[in-house]
Amino acid sequence: MTDTDAAGPETNGAGAPEPGIRILAQFIRDLSFENPRAPETLRAQNATQPQIEMGVEMNARGREDGLFEVDLKLSARAEREDGPVFHVELLYGGVFQISGVSQEDLEPVLLVECPRFMFPFARQIIASVTSDGGFPPFMLDPIDFAGVYAARKAQGMGGETIGNA
Repeated sequence: MTDTDAAGPETNGAGAPEPGIRILAQFIRDLSFENPRAPETLRAQNATQPQIEMGVEMNARGREDGLFEVDLKLSARAEREDGPVFHVELLYGGVFQISGVSQEDLEPVLLVECPRFMFPFARQIIASVTSDGGFPPFMLDPIDFAGVYAARKAQGMGGETIGNA
């Protein structure tokens, strides 16, 4: 006798597949780092904390093979009163296999759950590139992707989600 359901691990007992997200690939689609005033911005007398502007965008699209591509775009611009310090922009992509999710729930899965999986890797890339640029690693705070998604929906911007082609 086993403790598992006779329907198997991929079904919920009613014959419907369990919802699942599989990450098949993650990659840097585009990366830009600018330190326009180096080496002056790296000097110790410039110890005042810069003002940071953050940007977050998520987009998703279906592919002909039934998989989905998700893009997470993160940008950070740091400025002091005397001018720009750095600007980093990362477009980080992933290929996902989504199963057991209804069409009406697909958009939130693609634009909330998939970016949650991708974020730690994108965060590390930004920390590394700012460190390599001569600054302390810039560690992004965790992002509420559900909140960003809800705000975009409220503004009528929704995601660029296209069903399977």
